Amino acid sequence: MSDGNAVDKLCCASCGIEEVDDIKLKECADCDLVRYCSNGCQREHKLQHEEAYKKRATELRDELLFKQPESSHRGDCPICMIPLQLDLSKSSMAMCCSKTICNGCNYANQKREFEGKLQHTCPFCRKALTFSNEEHDKQRMKRIEANDPAAMYQEGFKQDGKGDYSSAFEYYTKAAQLGDAEAHYQLSILYHHGHGIEKDCGRQIRHLEEAAIGGHPGARYNLGCIEWNDNKERAVKYFIIAATQGLINQSNI
Repeated sequence: MSDGNAVDKLCCASCGIEEVDDIKLKECADCDLVRYCSNGCQREHKLQHEEAYKKRATELRDELLFKQPESSHRGDCPICMIPLQLDLSKSSMAMCCSKTICNGCNYANQKREFEGKLQHTCPFCRKALTFSNEEHDKQRMKRIEANDPAAMYQEGFKQDGKGDYSSAFEYYTKAAQLGDAEAHYQLSILYHHGHGIEKDCGRQIRHLEEAAIGGHPGARYNLGCIEWNDNKERAVKYFIIAATQGLINQSNI
């Protein structure tokens, strides 16, 4: 059976059996074009279907890459639910809970504490604030033990700044596996420069794509720069989405 006849996915693309009674068909793991009744049928049909699924997989990937994100990778302030600005000076992270809180909510909490002569606490989780680097390190490691990707990214960034690229790579990788877009972006930088790992353009681009899909405008800008010489149309699409997200230049993220 050809892929054209199976595109409506009413029957197995390999053997042609229909989905009736106890027969359940599963969608191809690489595309949404066809379905199969068993893993055996999928293996037998692989060579025949390979070209079609690769083309469709590329189309699906592009749909994700060029879809305008609802918000940036920074997300919303967990208190007021207003999108966080790309400018990092407009918000701060609470080490106790790894929540990034906008300056407005931080100010409102400080005003409340001042007027009520209250102890300084985290605006989100209300734990007592600590100000020493040693205490911050302990809090961050506690969050890392709880599989917090934001804390993992922060630790990776700290090690990166110290020049310990192997440790940075380890923490960035763990955070990226948990879906942290900023970690994907930092991994792309490590692969670009070959810091702690071998330079790898393919992996650099893959991490940039994952970061872009996660809403990172800087990653989209970099992808646009990479595409510029070979495919200006794709490059411009990347630039437009990044600009729509509020990216002015790479220095404001």
